[in-house]
Amino acid sequence: MASRWLSCRGVRLHVVAQGQGAPVLLLHGFTGSAVTMAGVARDLSRCHRVYRLDLVGHGRSEAPGSVACYRMPACVEQVAAALDGLGESAVAVLGYSMGARVALSLALRHPVRVRSLLLVGASAGLEQPDERAARIAADGMLAQRLRGEGLAAFVDQWLSQPLFASQRRLGEAFLRAARRQRLDNDAEALALSLEGMGAGAMPPLQGLLHRIAAPALLVAGAEDEKFCGLARALAGSMPAARVAVVDGAGHAAHLEQPAAFAALALEFFARHGAGNGAGPAVPNGQSRRPGGSAVVHE
Repeated sequence: MASRWLSCRGVRLHVVAQGQGAPVLLLHGFTGSAVTMAGVARDLSRCHRVYRLDLVGHGRSEAPGSVACYRMPACVEQVAAALDGLGESAVAVLGYSMGARVALSLALRHPVRVRSLLLVGASAGLEQPDERAARIAADGMLAQRLRGEGLAAFVDQWLSQPLFASQRRLGEAFLRAARRQRLDNDAEALALSLEGMGAGAMPPLQGLLHRIAAPALLVAGAEDEKFCGLARALAGSMPAARVAVVDGAGHAAHLEQPAAFAALALEFFARHGAGNGAGPAVPNGQSRRPGGSAVVHE
């Protein structure tokens, strides 16, 4: 396992690399970091060269003071520059939540660099102007709360959302570790991330998804009804995409059902992790994965 920093369009990004084989890039969610993708990296590194990248303002990466560095187009160019620094011309990409939005944006801006996409809890931004305006206002209020009340109060409020309630089944030790990880971030950087590349601030992608030719798997936890619907909508707009719904999981299926998710990801990347261009869609059906959790392919 090797940790290093890369100069990426004027921002120093931290990356952890491990394993050997076809390369897979892991992108974490908002308030997360490379640490939160460690379990996924461990499982995938049995067959792949895995890179865990701290996105701008998160984890050990640089936290610049200008919101321009956090806007989605800037973030995408930073990720592309990170691939240059790693010597990777093209990779499979696994993104969670905010990281899934970054992955989609990367596939559209730099299609030849994305061999396949595995997206967990993904969205394509907000298509309607009134929805975007409302989300920008809400994220702006969250950013001001971060600045005014501090990181600890924000993290406690963030983790209390119904979106994360299903993670309580993972136990107190997991919840304490998750809180500690988020507290390692910088409050101002998270505020700028909300303002720069929140779901309302990012350019909406719905009208462009038909251009993504890379094979894609849209994963959602069965208990996360909103993102199950979003996964189906995304897959319906992408030429070579399918959906997998993981039983016994909410928004973070890769954390809540790690064994089932690892088997799903390893199977997908075995088919689509090393080649270039879109492959055939996997037929519909249903399969049972390790860990006692059904993964339903739609």
